[in-house]
Amino acid sequence: MQTPIDHEQRIAATADDSLSRSHKGEGPAAAGRHSLAAKALAYVSIARPDHWGKNVFMALGVVLAYFYRPHAFSWSTLGTIVWAFMATCLVASSNYVLNEILDAARDREHPKKRWRPIPAGKVWLPAAYAQWVLLGVVSLAMAWQINAAFFAAAGLLLVMGLVYNVPPIRSKELPYLDVLSESLNNPIRLLLGWFAVIAHEVPPISLMLAYWMIGAFFMAAKRFAEYRHINDPARAAAYRSSFRHYNEKRLLISIAFYITTFALFLGVFIIRYKLELILSFPLVAGFICYYLHIAYKDESAAQSPEKLYRERGLMAYLLVCLIVFFALMFVEIPVLYEWFNVAPSTVSPLWRI
Repeated sequence: MQTPIDHEQRIAATADDSLSRSHKGEGPAAAGRHSLAAKALAYVSIARPDHWGKNVFMALGVVLAYFYRPHAFSWSTLGTIVWAFMATCLVASSNYVLNEILDAARDREHPKKRWRPIPAGKVWLPAAYAQWVLLGVVSLAMAWQINAAFFAAAGLLLVMGLVYNVPPIRSKELPYLDVLSESLNNPIRLLLGWFAVIAHEVPPISLMLAYWMIGAFFMAAKRFAEYRHINDPARAAAYRSSFRHYNEKRLLISIAFYITTFALFLGVFIIRYKLELILSFPLVAGFICYYLHIAYKDESAAQSPEKLYRERGLMAYLLVCLIVFFALMFVEIPVLYEWFNVAPSTVSPLWRI
């Protein structure tokens, strides 16, 4: 693990290298260009484009829309989906900038996050606030170009950023509500993917609730990995107020609750609307166990989900799960309904707006 001292030594080495290059003739003009690029990179960094991969959760909404309303798709729909994805990324970046601004004081207590641009003093706060507003306005303007339902869902995603970050609510400081409020963004992303294609109906409520709870599992696992990494209750509490209540035992108990609730609502959706998906459940259960294994690792990637791609085994397993799940959405196996004594649903699972 890289310590703050190691980090400072690396910075010093970088500075010495820069000085050496200037002596070799790169001169102040080159140094100025490097400095300007570094400043610009700091503002890009607080928007966290490396976190945009989380918006892949929109994909389930798109697939569901195709499953229920295949006639709604055309070649032009692909462009709309790409536009919707970019709008959602900018909404998320607006929330990330606000998060970086309001978390800076506490991030200084974290062994790694203390080196982020704002706590490290690399960003001018008024400019960061302007960046937050600009990203929010542009994202909503893009969302409005799609349809009113998508615009409303994008607005809700921005509102959840305020709920999560801004006092007096600031749900990220409240045990359990921190996980539940942040993971609510999962079903919102599902709706964004859906509304990019279908504007006047919403997908099954049971599936959206399952999506919320699996997101809560991921977030609680992140808290669990963070708490184990800090390995100091006092410092953990200084970094995040909810850690004054949390400990490993309580976090594991909450994880059990989220997974149980996820399984319940996913089971409702499977039995009610698409029994064939029951064949994917052993794979899903295995993925959950695998993710918990990752959360237990030292320097766990679960602390920073955007880095999970480094866990190649997990990514390969996830790909298999997704392929099987999406394939079963479009496969019919009548004998399953006989074995489980379940009648195929004749009721539309969709709710009209």
